[in-house]
Amino acid sequence: MSVIASTSGTAAGGTATSGTSGDGATTGGTREHYTISEVAALTGLTAHTLRWYERIGLMPHVDRSHTGQRRFTTRDLDWLAFVGKLRLTGMPVADMVRYAELVRAGDHTREERRELLEATRRNVLARVTELQETLAVLDVKIAHYGTVCGGTPT
Repeated sequence: MSVIASTSGTAAGGTATSGTSGDGATTGGTREHYTISEVAALTGLTAHTLRWYERIGLMPHVDRSHTGQRRFTTRDLDWLAFVGKLRLTGMPVADMVRYAELVRAGDHTREERRELLEATRRNVLARVTELQETLAVLDVKIAHYGTVCGGTPT
């Protein structure tokens, strides 16, 4: 299962099947290439954002057709799904770009990549704890208003 299928809920494992619009070649019913507009539709990102990701180095090199159109692959879609998850963690764009650079640099950067992801994980856990504490305060207030205002306690 591709990353995009497990994270964004797109049909058919995040890949379009033959017979869809666009210039992507097909093999066995699975698309090999996607246009920028197709990727935008699949990911919810704008074409402007996709171009920006490429320009700042967050996207790996995107292949081009003979006419100069970007030709995204399923692997690119999977990467974008992962980047989307990193965005949800609140990871700064500079750290995401650094992570992408480390990936492109090769296996000898695995330890640094792991450390970057672990630091992000610690930040996410701290935010989860903060949100749980905030939720507890809200629950107390909601229960208070439920009993004071004649409602039923929760």
